[in-house]
Amino acid sequence: MFDAVRNNKRIVQVFLAIITIPFALWGVDSYIQSSARDAGVAKIGRSKITQQEFQQAMRDAQGRMREQMGPSFDPSTLQTPEFRQSVIEDMISQRLVDLQLDASHMRAGPEALGQIIGNNPAFLENGQFSEKKFELALAERGMTPSRFKSLLAQQLAEQQLLAGVSASEVVSMASIDRWLALQDEVREVEVVQIPLARFMPQVKLAADAARKEYDANQSRWQMPLQVKVEYLVLSQAALANEVTVSDDQVRKFYQDNPQRFAGAEQRHVRHILIEAPKSAPADKRKQARAKAEALLAQLRAKPERFAELAKANSQDTDSGAKGGDLGYMSRGGSKDFKAVEDAAFALKAGAVSDIVESDYGYHLVKLDDVRSATVKPFEQVKEGILADLKKEAAAKRFAEAADSFTNTVYEQPDSLKPAADKYKLQIQQTPLFAQVKGLPPPFDNPKVLKATFAPEAIKSHRNTEAMDLGDGRLISVRVIESKPASLKPFAEVRTQIEQQLTLKEAAKLASAEGTRQLAALKKGETPALEWSKAEKVSRGKSSLPPVLAKPVFRASGKLPAYVGTEIPGAGYGIVRIRSIEPGKAPTADDPRRRAFAMQYGRLISELDRAAYFAALRERYTVKIDKAALEAKE
Repeated sequence: MFDAVRNNKRIVQVFLAIITIPFALWGVDSYIQSSARDAGVAKIGRSKITQQEFQQAMRDAQGRMREQMGPSFDPSTLQTPEFRQSVIEDMISQRLVDLQLDASHMRAGPEALGQIIGNNPAFLENGQFSEKKFELALAERGMTPSRFKSLLAQQLAEQQLLAGVSASEVVSMASIDRWLALQDEVREVEVVQIPLARFMPQVKLAADAARKEYDANQSRWQMPLQVKVEYLVLSQAALANEVTVSDDQVRKFYQDNPQRFAGAEQRHVRHILIEAPKSAPADKRKQARAKAEALLAQLRAKPERFAELAKANSQDTDSGAKGGDLGYMSRGGSKDFKAVEDAAFALKAGAVSDIVESDYGYHLVKLDDVRSATVKPFEQVKEGILADLKKEAAAKRFAEAADSFTNTVYEQPDSLKPAADKYKLQIQQTPLFAQVKGLPPPFDNPKVLKATFAPEAIKSHRNTEAMDLGDGRLISVRVIESKPASLKPFAEVRTQIEQQLTLKEAAKLASAEGTRQLAALKKGETPALEWSKAEKVSRGKSSLPPVLAKPVFRASGKLPAYVGTEIPGAGYGIVRIRSIEPGKAPTADDPRRRAFAMQYGRLISELDRAAYFAALRERYTVKIDKAALEAKE
């Protein structure tokens, strides 16, 4: 071979020149593409967001969504232009804040950092800051103290910067009171409607009107792609029906798990409360304890007087009237009376406790009776055990069957029958349907709908992969018939088009008539109109159509006043405003004042924040590379 190369140098040189050109061009193209990727997804002033940073942010966002949604999480739903746009917008906002912090030289001081770190419970030991605990806690997160302080300083500076924007709103209570008064304003009105139906007989369409409308707006008459499918569902519930559990298995479970069927021990308790909250002055608490000690001395001498002394002295009025009776209580049954409960479970029947202190004050506790824990009879719990064992067995069987079901529909893709026969399932079939919202289950599931209308599924008529519906069910779908998108024939939609055109023309006639009558009323004339019975309406409570309510509450001036407008699909409405009863200014303690002030303040804050970021975008010039944004990893 080497001899051939030496003897044919000219030929070899030509060959090398030929193959060098495409390799050189390929290398240049690769370099250009690499440079384009390095240009980033977005530029914000002198800063840029690289493709790597963007993809990492996408992964982080998907991770958060996966944690929130659990088994129902579908990664494909996040690979949409809208989701990618929302991620890059969040990154841009963060980068704008960083640039503004640099420009304004805002930094968190060491004192602020020290105070926050020093007061963090995670870094305290015996109430004091522990440098060792601080370093250990950070090491567990894979972070150095300097890195942590840097991130904390950045976060504090960001909070300070944005707080100056978000917390700068001023809500005028005078405006709030005026708005609430307007909400309570009452207007007495009468209504007359000029309906479309009156004018429909007058409409005469041209012979070719429907055809012209059809030709001019063919997109309205498109029939979308439709498919007819068969599908198979493997469900844990169905498997549970096939599971058999013997009486011996149920009884054995009952005998092996007695603790599951034992009722809790209950104790009949009485108490006397002498109120003395921990926040009360020391002298009051001292007096309360002295009173409790005096009562305890009496009870030590005569325990049988407990009910009598409780009625006379207990400041728990509910139980005190009943001789201090709290009824039967179980361990862990009361958070508020835990101290009383603990004391009761430490006593023997008939005994009285020492003084018990709680958040409410001082208690004396007496135990009247003890009901021992008892195991529920087998017959009482038999059905519950049977259901639990069936459910457990079905879950195990479903887990084992899931892999086999998935493999079967994949390995025998031309039919669902093998899987149906194997698991004794019924193949279900649908009529033709389109990819629209509001479909019945299981096609209301986005994952199932997307797989059903995938081009490959429609073309091949093969089983889709087994999909987890997230509720103990797996489904596989097979398209058995498809009907391409097509234009509906003119003959099929002609009547519908003519009805629409007739309504449109009738609406014009009704509007013209209504406008004429309204003008006459405003001139002081009294045309013959059938007014409705007078009713009182307010902005918060009105039976008027929204399109009529708006001009009614805008009207002002001399009464009676008249307003009118077209009511889409119904005709034309005219309203006579007979009287206006102004709303009263709210009182200072009206709860609506505070609620609306907070709501209004949040709205102003959001608007201020949006305006601030809009100004930052202008200052630093934001450019998004759409092609890079849509590029996949």
